[in-house]
Amino acid sequence: MESCRRTGLSGVLCSLSLLCVILDIQLDGVLGATHGEIEHHLEMGRKLLAAGQLAEALSHYHSAVEGDSKNYLTYYKRAAVFLAMGKSKSALPDLTRAIQLKPDFLAARLQRGNILLKQGNTQEAREDFEAVLQRSPDHEEAHDQLTKANELEELQEDAHAAYHQGDYSTTITVLERVIEISPWDPESRELRAECYIRMGDPQKAIQDLTPTTRLRNDNRAAFLKLSMLHYSLGEHHESLNHIRECLKLDQDDKECFSHYKQVKKLSKQLDSAEELIQEERYQNAIEKYESVMKTEPNVQYYTNLAKERICFCLVKVKLANEAIDVCSEAHQRDPRNANVLRDRAEAYILNQDYEKAVEDYQEAREFDGDNNEIREGLERAQKLLKISRKRDYYKILGVSRNANKQEIIKAYRKLAQQWHPDNFQSESEKKEAEKRFIDIASAKEVLTDPEMRQKFDAGEDPLDPENQQGGGGGQQGWPFHFNPFESGGSFHFKFQYN
Repeated sequence: MESCRRTGLSGVLCSLSLLCVILDIQLDGVLGATHGEIEHHLEMGRKLLAAGQLAEALSHYHSAVEGDSKNYLTYYKRAAVFLAMGKSKSALPDLTRAIQLKPDFLAARLQRGNILLKQGNTQEAREDFEAVLQRSPDHEEAHDQLTKANELEELQEDAHAAYHQGDYSTTITVLERVIEISPWDPESRELRAECYIRMGDPQKAIQDLTPTTRLRNDNRAAFLKLSMLHYSLGEHHESLNHIRECLKLDQDDKECFSHYKQVKKLSKQLDSAEELIQEERYQNAIEKYESVMKTEPNVQYYTNLAKERICFCLVKVKLANEAIDVCSEAHQRDPRNANVLRDRAEAYILNQDYEKAVEDYQEAREFDGDNNEIREGLERAQKLLKISRKRDYYKILGVSRNANKQEIIKAYRKLAQQWHPDNFQSESEKKEAEKRFIDIASAKEVLTDPEMRQKFDAGEDPLDPENQQGGGGGQQGWPFHFNPFESGGSFHFKFQYN
């Protein structure tokens, strides 16, 4: 107050003057401390960036920007970290702020122009390159990039013109160069994806659409289209994942929610059907695949898949005729499906039609030559065909390949009584009866012995001397260990029915 009297200031003015001095002292202290902290953050950010620890570097640059929002270099350095992290959209605001603080900062303008060019924003990119050239006419990079911007603008116009004329092949060709110059432009990728869809190549459309979900904010349309494309290809799990991403952005999106319900229902049915097959509940699996065809009757893939798997299940439950019908329909729908041919071959084996089984396995091998199951199946079918041309024990007894032991014994008893040699009078009839009777007894022996039956089902005749150890010549073995017909003349004997 004494100093105020000496300077002649009034009481109020003197008080205000003292307050300003105190505030200046306090502010200088704060700014001094903040300046030191800012330098520390900048230095740490620089070191961490050099070490490749981008997230940690970014954290320090955040602190530096908060401490001094007027330093254009701090914004520029943080933009560099964003770019190193692949976050070009986050880098743009920092570069713009750096340019606002220092309009003649050419490095920031050039960097922003490069980002805008890669995003396909030709007009804004051109403005930045021209601004650099205005201050530095000989700037080589700015000149090259300006040329690219002009080229890009012409290419974009050519691509849209070709698309509207329905020339999708030309559009794709032009867009290849467009995307080379502007890889971060979602519109160009979306346009090329649409061309691929119209040309019937959904896989390439998916490749183009996938990055657009990251290049464009809230790109629900891309997620929906991706889901529909995967769905049409039978990739229901991928379809479900993409449609869920759409609903994460907006759970009330009507189109996405409607498609989600359809995909979820179908995907659940398909997964359930395969689980039933794993559990060997084949009849239930058949019913589930029939539901699949009702849920989605319009997409060919799912009907083809359902027919294929029903064919497989019918073979497993040994309904040969039904399996052949369904497998044949599935084969007609998808002629190159090796699984269908394999399953129909097995159905033919059940029906003892070995020639057709061999034909199907041979065709299946043409489509899937490296499949061991098909190779082994073909070998088995060929063995069965060879045996059938000699003796087929199932045909001898007149039973199906899935007949149980009781059915086999019943058939044996009936035929053994019918072909007993005592029932015939003439020598020629007796010899024929002897042969038939031996075959009948052999069939009964093989088919009622689990081990021998398994060998026969695998394409090996367990009573064939060629398949027995030390097998050479010699006559066919008599299953009761003696042949009562060797002595000739009249004979009487009993045989077991068990």
